[in-house]
Amino acid sequence: MTEPASTPLPREDAARENSSPPHSKAPAPAVSIEAGLVAPCKLAVRDLSFFYGPKQALKQINLSIPQNTVTALIGPSGCGKTTLLRCLNRMHDLYPGNRYIGEIHMYPEGINIIGRDVDPMEMRLRVGMVFQKPNPFPKSIFENVAFGLRLAGLRSPTQIEERVEKSLRSAALWDEVKDRLKESAYALSGGQQQRLCIARALAPEPGVLLFDEPTSALDPASTARIEDLVYELKDRLTIVIVTHNMQQAARVSDQTCFFYHGELIEANATSEMFEHPRQELTTRYLTGQFG
Repeated sequence: MTEPASTPLPREDAARENSSPPHSKAPAPAVSIEAGLVAPCKLAVRDLSFFYGPKQALKQINLSIPQNTVTALIGPSGCGKTTLLRCLNRMHDLYPGNRYIGEIHMYPEGINIIGRDVDPMEMRLRVGMVFQKPNPFPKSIFENVAFGLRLAGLRSPTQIEERVEKSLRSAALWDEVKDRLKESAYALSGGQQQRLCIARALAPEPGVLLFDEPTSALDPASTARIEDLVYELKDRLTIVIVTHNMQQAARVSDQTCFFYHGELIEANATSEMFEHPRQELTTRYLTGQFG
């Protein structure tokens, strides 16, 4: 995987209380999420708590996310799913008063994503994110995808053009826009805009891609295309997706994690979670007794 070019970037600081030194590295464990499937760990969340000012939103989360798999985060609104997602690429650092306790290790480097010495902008290039509603920049289709490349320090026009095309192909959008690259991104349909946002996130070649309810504002046909794309991308990336759609979680994910009131109640292989949940609270949620 190509690393983004090193370039000075502005730092943003959310308070954190980590017990380990800034440069500590733990060995990468193997993760077994179901019989016969053992994968290297890509992300290891350890004793993570998160606070919006005085309000605690996550409580002592411990979770291993295997490499080249799709992990779905489910649970009722306000349970901490999106909060965890935004911890994984330091989005919370954009707002003052937020605070982390614990660690999130990314492998194979062993780097602590929320460590004091880690640049949050670099993390957002290495851990891409696609939001609930398409949010293209007020730029051309081409410049939307090139934005992260320029931010990462890439200057060669030829290399930028190659990476833009590669990213649009990876997002299954190239054939639809190859003759329209100078047009405004706003000229695209909603589903195309979301795939453009995926291409933009893919351009810096991240190791992890986060999706926050990426199809909630899309029609069924566009939803199916995004789900197919998620399935294809996991051969290259580790994917974490927040969804309220239980059928979607069952279709696209290898591992499912159920959150409730800021706590991780249960994490298991998706098939096992839906067929044989271990916790009564999980059973009640999956059967629609609350939501």
